[in-house]
Amino acid sequence: MMKFLHQSKHNNNTIRLSKIGSNVFVLSFLCFFLCGDVVTAFTSPTNLVSTTTTTPSSSMTMMIGGEGELLVNTATNFVSDAMTMTTNTITNTEDISSSLVLSFADQGQNLAGIFFQSSLLPYLAYLYFIGFRENKIPALSNFGLQFILFFVVSTIPSGIISKSTYGVTLANCDWLHGSAEFLLTVANVMLVLGFKEQATSMATASVGGGSATAAIGGNDDDSATNSNSLTISRVLAFGSFAIFVATCVLGPSMFEPHTPFMAGVGDLPAATSAALPWASQHPDPENALSIPTWIIHYSSVIEFIIAMRLVWEYAKRTGNETWKGLTWGMLPLHASGVCACTYHLFYNNMQFIVTMQAGLTALGNLTCAIAAYRIAVSNGWTFGDLNPFNKDNESEDNDSTKRMTAVKTSSSAAVVVEQDSSSENSLVLFGKITATTIVLSYLTKYGELGVDFPFSVNPPLALGIIVAVPLLTAFPYLQESNFLSFGKDEDGEEKKGLSMADVKKFGAAGILAYVLTELAFWAVAFPVASTALYQTSGHWPDVINDATDRTTVLGFIFAGANVARLLVPVRLGAALALAPWVDENITNRENNE
Repeated sequence: MMKFLHQSKHNNNTIRLSKIGSNVFVLSFLCFFLCGDVVTAFTSPTNLVSTTTTTPSSSMTMMIGGEGELLVNTATNFVSDAMTMTTNTITNTEDISSSLVLSFADQGQNLAGIFFQSSLLPYLAYLYFIGFRENKIPALSNFGLQFILFFVVSTIPSGIISKSTYGVTLANCDWLHGSAEFLLTVANVMLVLGFKEQATSMATASVGGGSATAAIGGNDDDSATNSNSLTISRVLAFGSFAIFVATCVLGPSMFEPHTPFMAGVGDLPAATSAALPWASQHPDPENALSIPTWIIHYSSVIEFIIAMRLVWEYAKRTGNETWKGLTWGMLPLHASGVCACTYHLFYNNMQFIVTMQAGLTALGNLTCAIAAYRIAVSNGWTFGDLNPFNKDNESEDNDSTKRMTAVKTSSSAAVVVEQDSSSENSLVLFGKITATTIVLSYLTKYGELGVDFPFSVNPPLALGIIVAVPLLTAFPYLQESNFLSFGKDEDGEEKKGLSMADVKKFGAAGILAYVLTELAFWAVAFPVASTALYQTSGHWPDVINDATDRTTVLGFIFAGANVARLLVPVRLGAALALAPWVDENITNRENNE
């Protein structure tokens, strides 16, 4: 018994240290990311010129401190010469600073950059909640989600190098583009493998008469195997990041801007490509993605779709339906990946797709954070868990024991024997993914040379692709959730649709939920209309002083309102989905108080 208590206290100390380490990591990464704005400010032409024209003595004092006074005194003898040199180098400094500012402009000085930056905090919240220890998320999947941060980091130097060295965007620099995107594929592979191995363990335990606890928590053999798998995956993942860093360091002196990723292995020779019967009118553009880069993109999208399905199955196997909310939360991120492929399909000619991709990324990170929060709360998370030192050892021991018992009970009751996509052998699964991505890559790269639409700006078609693919992905989940069913009327017949009467059945909570959904529409209407004006005219609206801008923005809002009228069932459905939460957290809370 004493040994058990000692081990429990040791585990609690380890948990506390893990919490502290996670918080330090999150804060460090946040500071690193926000440094982009600081660097942008200090590399602006005004700041660089003003710093350059500072006298050498003051500059040297700032750099070397009080111990450098002798050097400062010596340097004063060269003030006039230094000032002359400064004047001669201002022009070069302005050129360098302009290049750096242009590089960082791709990262944060446009609407897409603002969306991408704003998506960081929700993603960090997502990592925190999904990593809650009682969620029992597979360790490999959790690490895959964390490794996406390395992909985010990689896009910063990649964008800077492509812009400052070659004067092109990252999307048009294939060797850099593919190198960065490869890290995302690595992360998605680990995400899929983690849930895949967990599903296999749970199915095996179920067939063998074992409990779900052994499958989720892991027995000694499984824990050792999973630990080895996690260690190997971490080594390979960090190795891929090291290769990326080496590529960024050595690549600019070795490659041209349109050098294909991985030397374009699999690309057809230019003469062969031009000789294709259907490609006579459209030669392959120089900024076209190489076959390896297309494979990277398609594999990331397909792996993410599989991860959504595995999460859905995980919800059914564990009996915790809140995991299904994560699948829905991942849908905007899936749409973001579709945006990227669509953008490249049109040879990077429609910038609004990049803005849409960034907006969907921010939205997806937020929805995933909300879904992860719901999962954590369902497994016993409280606000007290934010503070690793909020409880003494005894209370934490009791609380941890209660949580573990609850998880074991629900898991044991929920494990069922199913033959689904998660029961497929991992090697077979990734073999199918590889074959599919290769076929799609060749069809896209060389098949689109025979049609006209990729070589023109065609926003309606692009939007159709971006909307259609996620809808097709979501449709099976809609069917399984019975979301498309409107219930039965008083006569027992299937209802044809939703109406305001359905909302009113929830009383004050239903009415308030409907008001909130309408307010949400109008809250986003003005920013969306302003963005539409910016994308079409190149300037943000001045609704106070410019009557034309005011009329245009109101016209966009009016058009959006009419489109929204066609989506009344969706709006009513949103109100119905929100009503239980409103009833529990607003109306009932007020009554209780």
